[in-house]
Amino acid sequence: MNRKVIPLRGRKYDLAILAFFFINIIFITYLFDLEQVVVANVSNFAYPLWPPRTVVDLVHWYGKTFDPLLLARPVWWKMTIWIDVIIFGPFYIAAIYAFIKGREWIRIPSIIASTMLITNVIIIFGEEICGTYPTPALPVVISINLPWLLFPIFIIWRMAGSEHPFTRKD
Repeated sequence: MNRKVIPLRGRKYDLAILAFFFINIIFITYLFDLEQVVVANVSNFAYPLWPPRTVVDLVHWYGKTFDPLLLARPVWWKMTIWIDVIIFGPFYIAAIYAFIKGREWIRIPSIIASTMLITNVIIIFGEEICGTYPTPALPVVISINLPWLLFPIFIIWRMAGSEHPFTRKD
């Protein structure tokens, strides 16, 4: 049986998911997060070619003000950032294409990537709450990072709910 792609305007939930993917690829993965692997030591560094100086300064201000873990950059933390840069970045690009075009091959990768992201965020929240580098501003840090827990749950709900999330019978 043939299937027809439901136009994006008829998939309102997908618009929210696309906004999440766009925010990640444009602002988070290759700007905010990339700074954390490009600048190894926030106490002694030269500004890199990328990300821009204003982003580096914003990351450092946020870390100094709210999030000492972000500035401490233990090895396990850097690994979560590398996962973001190497795995999630390309996933977001593929997912943007697939969600816009209604390509159902993205369904299982969306569930896998979302599960990985939930795992990373839960581990980070554990450190932020009671680890070696706890935040002095827990409500701020949790509220800023909560979308990276809630959106993956929403994406799993959206993708697991149907074998054909983007199409209907023709």
